[in-house]
Amino acid sequence: MKKRILLLAAGLFSLGVAQAETAYFDVTVTNVTRGQAFTPLIVATHKSGIAFFEAGAPASAELAAIAEGGDTSQLAAVLAGAPGLVSGVGFGTGLIGPGKSETIRVSAKPGFGRLSLAGMLLPTNDTFVALNSVSLPRKASSLTAIAYDAGSEPNDEDCANIPGGADCAGEGGSPDAGGEGVVHVSAGIHGIGSLEASDYDWRNPVARVTITRVQ
Repeated sequence: MKKRILLLAAGLFSLGVAQAETAYFDVTVTNVTRGQAFTPLIVATHKSGIAFFEAGAPASAELAAIAEGGDTSQLAAVLAGAPGLVSGVGFGTGLIGPGKSETIRVSAKPGFGRLSLAGMLLPTNDTFVALNSVSLPRKASSLTAIAYDAGSEPNDEDCANIPGGADCAGEGGSPDAGGEGVVHVSAGIHGIGSLEASDYDWRNPVARVTITRVQ
């Protein structure tokens, strides 16, 4: 694969899914922020040697498309083209507002014992919520997810550069805008542009995630 959205590395398969048949999991994501919404999420089950991103490394174009504009189609295309590495892919159906939840069902074949998810935080320049290659449980698990900055766009907090939602209606993806250059934990909203920190800032974690095996 030429695209770097799936980071290949050596590693043992997770023991979380060892059954001989395809398993199904309900992934429930609850937004625990007070002023941010999550764009429709993408969830994937995959082998343990891959991940959506690596903290401290540049974001792929596919991840930046999610972080800057909530566009999951590019990552979905890469995942669909890697059947030997990826088992199931699921998608959210709408925005997840503060205090709201959505459940996405995803399948996992034997040997595909990891799960990743991602979605943009609105309104931000290039911040996304993510779980990155966590082990699937035998029955159920409860996790927290933090917000990361893709490092692909300057954090000017200007609505002209922030898409969608009720608060801003600016540009989505901006591949030539530059940024910090690497994926890192987001520092939140500081109130330097169009956004008031008192309305939109947060402290990690930003989501509670429950993964439950249903079949």
